[in-house]
Amino acid sequence: MTRQPTGRVEHHDGRYDLFIDRTFAAPIEDVWAAVTEPERLARWIGTWTGDPASGHVSFTMTAEEGMPTEEMEIRECDPPRALRVTSHVGDDQWHLDLVLTEHAGTTTLTFSQPGVDPEEAIDVGPGWEYYLDRLVAAETGGAVTDVDFERDYVPGMAEHYRAQVAGARGGGPTG
Repeated sequence: MTRQPTGRVEHHDGRYDLFIDRTFAAPIEDVWAAVTEPERLARWIGTWTGDPASGHVSFTMTAEEGMPTEEMEIRECDPPRALRVTSHVGDDQWHLDLVLTEHAGTTTLTFSQPGVDPEEAIDVGPGWEYYLDRLVAAETGGAVTDVDFERDYVPGMAEHYRAQVAGARGGGPTG
């Protein structure tokens, strides 16, 4: 089953930003715990070690084999509303932001990657859709192993993100 992509790419002030939302029938504190507590995080993507108060932690992705440990610089941590980090792997840096809002017991998590390379967004977008769907599965009692990247995300979502980039560049609707 190919999943329907939900992300969008926007162009503001000379940069491209990737946004993906997920909604949970859970209080904001519970969703915050799912994205910040090492044992909860490990269920769907990876885990971290270190002292967050230092402004840095080491993150190891466990959802894929052979991934290097990354240094995560914590740019902002405002529990339970916002977490903004910068991933450092070699010379590469990615800004990754999570913003949570709650209304009437339903929490929306907005993931964004500010400053995404528009050419990379075609591959990066489906990747973040995959990880966020693993989060949803982990938090709703589903099996994260049922979320299959090769079957459900590539190449099926590439055209959606190609259209998003084209729209952000002024080449058509971003739907």
